[in-house]
Amino acid sequence: MDLSNKVVLTAALTGAVTPKSINDAIPMTPEEISEDAYRVWQAGASVVHFHMRDDEGLGTMDKERFKKTMQLLRGNHPDCDVVINFTTAGDSRASDDERLAHLPYVTPEIGTFDAGSFNWMPDGVFVNSPQFLERLGRTLTELDIKPEFEIFDSGQMYNVAHYAKAGILSDPLHYQFVLGVPGGMPADVESLIYLKNLLPKGATWGAFGVGRDNQKVVYATLALGGHVRVGLEDNVYLTRGVKATNLQLVERAVRVIREFGKDVATPDEARQILEIPSHTGLVSAA
Repeated sequence: MDLSNKVVLTAALTGAVTPKSINDAIPMTPEEISEDAYRVWQAGASVVHFHMRDDEGLGTMDKERFKKTMQLLRGNHPDCDVVINFTTAGDSRASDDERLAHLPYVTPEIGTFDAGSFNWMPDGVFVNSPQFLERLGRTLTELDIKPEFEIFDSGQMYNVAHYAKAGILSDPLHYQFVLGVPGGMPADVESLIYLKNLLPKGATWGAFGVGRDNQKVVYATLALGGHVRVGLEDNVYLTRGVKATNLQLVERAVRVIREFGKDVATPDEARQILEIPSHTGLVSAA
């Protein structure tokens, strides 16, 4: 099957930071997150990227919330075959153990690998120590979870290369370029081209921009042959001053991909493109 014209569309529903006071459509509870996941899958999303929020609306790595959200999605919508992608960086207060606890507990199909530390301006340091990254890489490999290497700056490409050379990570590698975070690379075409040129042979990649630059990065990524991500984690507006929903952002991305002359990958096509190991990626509804 020729999948060269297929684009993997990821929906990032909530993130760990933006409050409902900014946009009331941001899902916070397991019930809200699971229902948004189902809606965006119906609209065409290939992958859903999951964060969890606590009772105060703050990011949390509580493994029970990940499990409950997956049980709700599976139990209420057994037809939903969307690819499941879990964050490993959903709470800056979490210990290394807490950042990893949900992976063997729920076993997503994809797990994020934030490939280095940097100053997330102006709030603090986003810490991903070499020791944590080695442990994360080994955990993902042992559990047959596909790593998604989140790249905020170009030096992080070489961090991934180090673990791949050491045999902690294995080909084919999949990268997600995160552009526009203060302290990381800007959300412009030049950054995208530079990072794309650092990709190892055989790698797959996608990209997204933060805030008002999200749509610009979508267009540039499609032009360069990458996969795309949208959602309220990254951008809360549909147009200037008009608040978005996750469903609206996914529906627009589907239109843009088709207008570009490409097709949105189904979840099963996304699994083939990304070479995701074969397992359910969801706990049972029990």
